[in-house]
Amino acid sequence: MGGIIYLRLKKNIEIKGNDIIHLNDIAYITGDSATINQIGKTFIYEITDSDKTISVIEGFTVVQQLIQLFPKIEIQLIGPTQSIINIKKTTKTPSLILVILIWLLLFIGASMAIMNFHYDVSMQEVQQKLHFLMTGEKTEYPLWIQVPYSLGLGVGMILFFNHLFKKRFNEEPSPLEIEMFKYQQDLDSYASYYQNTLTEQNNDTN
Repeated sequence: MGGIIYLRLKKNIEIKGNDIIHLNDIAYITGDSATINQIGKTFIYEITDSDKTISVIEGFTVVQQLIQLFPKIEIQLIGPTQSIINIKKTTKTPSLILVILIWLLLFIGASMAIMNFHYDVSMQEVQQKLHFLMTGEKTEYPLWIQVPYSLGLGVGMILFFNHLFKKRFNEEPSPLEIEMFKYQQDLDSYASYYQNTLTEQNNDTN
């Protein structure tokens, strides 16, 4: 058995609990079909309790392991140089009371933020002056402006985040999804940096 096998590591994968990782779990493999079937089942790593929530598998380590097991196969690594394993531990279902308390906390916090913003910019006075300019009358509560404004504020937030519960209006990512994507990238970069730092420290110690 010989030939060339091309590997492209998956940048992120998710594993539930302690599990054994094979090559086809962390990489896309192309080449001779018979060879792919054989090396795809190669043992790469076993998740243990010491891994906690994130583990990083270096592409160099994978290639080195495959060369030792299959010396007649030429391994070409393309794409990402490492695969980040997100380990999902078994978690308990959160209680309904806790969910309600968190929802109330977020709701009250968001409401206070909106009200404080409107108070800082004197929104009520602005609406009163707008009502006076358009009608020539003074009123403390120009409801014909305030009610549509309040409804529009809610609709605008829904359109801004591009979600209504589980319904999505279009394929364009929302600002929250973009920020979560950036956060995940930063987290992956830090996990790689941390893993490389530990490896260097272990090498220096040895």
